[in-house]
Amino acid sequence: MSAPLATRIEPFLEYLRARGNVEGTIVNYRRELATLLGFIELSGLQGWAQVTDEHIRQLIARKHREGREAGSLHHLLAACRAFFRYLAREGEVTRNPADGVRAPKLIRKLPQVLDVDEAAALVEIPTDGAESVQDRAMLELFYSSGLRIAELISLEWGALDAAEGMLRVTGKGSKTRIVPVGRKALAALANLREQNAGGNDERIFPGRNGAPISQSAVRTRLKQWAKAQGIQKRVYPHLLRHSFASHLLESSGDLRSVQEMLGHADISTTQIYTHLDYQYLARVYDAAHPRAKRKSKD
Repeated sequence: MSAPLATRIEPFLEYLRARGNVEGTIVNYRRELATLLGFIELSGLQGWAQVTDEHIRQLIARKHREGREAGSLHHLLAACRAFFRYLAREGEVTRNPADGVRAPKLIRKLPQVLDVDEAAALVEIPTDGAESVQDRAMLELFYSSGLRIAELISLEWGALDAAEGMLRVTGKGSKTRIVPVGRKALAALANLREQNAGGNDERIFPGRNGAPISQSAVRTRLKQWAKAQGIQKRVYPHLLRHSFASHLLESSGDLRSVQEMLGHADISTTQIYTHLDYQYLARVYDAAHPRAKRKSKD
């Protein structure tokens, strides 16, 4: 008799962890595979080798009817594909039933961003206590270097080269990239280092009792500071990454460099930021095109 279906999920997650995937990815895969498991068990199947393309297609269709958006369904399907690749590697299935299944078409929405004044107001918080010194460094670094939240909370002091103004970041898929750190972010980090004189292998942003700071704690602090600084928009960590990319691209026009700094594998992901500021594009057109400007009246 075959082992229960659920027993194969944790070994797969440990496999991902051993390959250097960040804990946030592990949590997301666990959640998506619980959805897959529940559906397959309701179908009465006894082993993963019995799962067909049609089962996966029915799962995606059902979740779509229940209201899951296209982007969320793409994440579910990606988790299924990765899981069945692992099972094929282990010799438990002979084919990947998720390979031939497509999620609903993904309509990419333009990300919201802060304008330059809003970003400055948000990050320039008063540093009148130990916690606010850490928060100032955190906010400055988010906006200065376009980090993902998982990248920021895992940073150690040894990754920072303050003299060169550069930071070594480990991103998705354990890929490492080097990003610049702005002058104000370096100053905020220097203040934090004076307060927490830890070794190179210690976290830049520790939580309480020596534990790593959690993503939820970072989000909570960010919301509190946004309210305190009078920011009316919904503020979350990735908003600062979006703002970093948009502002840098508006000023430089260098899409490839922004792609490298963000750690995007595909430049099409970065290209979305080229559509954010139509007024800026109009100003460039008016300033540069010989037939764009209206003739002045005599």
